[in-house]
Amino acid sequence: MSAKYKVSGMTCGGCARSVTNAIVAKDPAAKVEVDLAAGIVAVDGALSAETVKDAVEDAGFDFGGVAAAA
Repeated sequence: MSAKYKVSGMTCGGCARSVTNAIVAKDPAAKVEVDLAAGIVAVDGALSAETVKDAVEDAGFDFGGVAAAA
């Protein structure tokens, strides 16, 4: 399953790595792409939106919900 999510508070490569690492910790097979400028995180994996939300919030960022299907 592939989906895009709105995430606010990311400002740098370190933020992107934090979000990516938090999501991959939930599903090591997930592929994650972060678009800092747009505030979008694309996740290709078997994670539910709720699990992605938990990972993003655990990393210290604000989860804004589903942005669009990828």
